Amino acid sequence: MAGEPNKKDKVLGKRIDKFFMGLENAYKFVKRFFQEVWFPPYEFKEVIRQCYQIGWNSLPLISLTGFIVGVVFTNQSRPSLAEFGATSWLPALISIAVVRAMGPLVTALIAAGKVGSSIGAEIGSMKVTEQIDAMEVSATNPFKFLVVSRVLASTFMIPILVLYTDFVALLGAFVNVHFNELVSLSTFFVQVFDAISFLDITSSMIKSLFFGFTIGMVGCYKGYNSTKGTEGVGKAANSAVVMAMFLIFIEELLSLQVTNFFRQL
Repeated sequence: MAGEPNKKDKVLGKRIDKFFMGLENAYKFVKRFFQEVWFPPYEFKEVIRQCYQIGWNSLPLISLTGFIVGVVFTNQSRPSLAEFGATSWLPALISIAVVRAMGPLVTALIAAGKVGSSIGAEIGSMKVTEQIDAMEVSATNPFKFLVVSRVLASTFMIPILVLYTDFVALLGAFVNVHFNELVSLSTFFVQVFDAISFLDITSSMIKSLFFGFTIGMVGCYKGYNSTKGTEGVGKAANSAVVMAMFLIFIEELLSLQVTNFFRQL
């Protein structure tokens, strides 16, 4: 009985050590990215290829999801506004919700599931099959070619996808509002743009950059440090999605606090 608490303490100590060692490795990984990104060789072709992969391959899913979000949110908001006879405020309400929060968050979560898992699995499979080691032997910098290019591509493309999601969601909202309130396209979008400010658009784009950086960095980190063969590849893809989503929610919370601070000035 006396040895049981000691055993539990050792297990807890190992978990704590593992946690802080993981933080240290993640810090070194991010630090290496910022060291590598500024110096040649620059993998422009690979960055462009990754931008195409991330952007184009995500369009169908984001288009469908964004349109559904606009339609569903409009339907859910109408009864509440109808109680006060304020259904005419629907375009303004939808534009504020989509631009400030729903557009960036929905896009980032979809990208975390699709792009983050893809990056984690791709780099993880290269790691366990020793392709990364082969690149190092052939005098190629695998970190710059694999990690830097993908992180830059996700950082560039997520804000663009967010703008597209905002547009598609507003289009879905317009379809719903048009068939229920017979509002014209020009009237709808005049009310939409009257309701949002420069701060709303700027804050949305800035946090989208952080979302994209987080998705690319987490996917690359999990894949680059995967082990244990094909089982490790699956774990890398899964943990990349979970960790990226968790960090995205934290960043959303922090960005909300910062934006509200500037809005009150």
